[in-house]
Amino acid sequence: MLPKNPILGLCQQATFMISAAKVDQCPADEGLEVAFAGRSNAGKSSALNTLTHANLARTSKTPGRTQLLNFFRLDDERRLVDLPGYGYAKVPIPLKQHWQRHLEAYLGSRESLAGVFLMMDIRHPLTEFDRMMLDWASASQMPLHILLTKSDKLAFGAAKNALLAIQRDIHKGWGADVSVQLFSAPKRQGVEEAQLVLANWLGMLDEAAEDEHEPEA
Repeated sequence: MLPKNPILGLCQQATFMISAAKVDQCPADEGLEVAFAGRSNAGKSSALNTLTHANLARTSKTPGRTQLLNFFRLDDERRLVDLPGYGYAKVPIPLKQHWQRHLEAYLGSRESLAGVFLMMDIRHPLTEFDRMMLDWASASQMPLHILLTKSDKLAFGAAKNALLAIQRDIHKGWGADVSVQLFSAPKRQGVEEAQLVLANWLGMLDEAAEDEHEPEA
């Protein structure tokens, strides 16, 4: 039987590595990393902090504060990446263009990228940015898992109906390879489900299975 939460211990020891304004400032492109993307104010930093049980990413009531690629070390072979928020109207156009250019460069060049978590506010899903990310993931065959954040803002039945509707739209437009779930950072809803996706992408479920089958000395 696999450990209930194989990634939890590793995430609890996550530490900040570096902030990069450009791809050539990123850590060495080796091992495995999982990126967290989302339109500004979609709850990306809150989700990252909740999944790791740490205070890795700075949260703010002002959208658009994440302006760099922020890398966090899990161990020598694994990292998490907090990508710049995108789409906030009050951010100057040149800065938006800078974010988009370097975000595209990162997504298109990192060999170590194992998957992307895409945060969508359940009340405002499938924005232009979300669709752009889905198109990119489909074209590049990159695993993508959607967290429908702030699901506690809706009644349970309404949240479930929204999930089903979004799943239908995703399946119709981008196929069945994209996974979707409800998520709430304050209520800790969907945390374990998302952590298992993260553990799978980072190769931790395979390691846990191997450890389980190793004979005792």
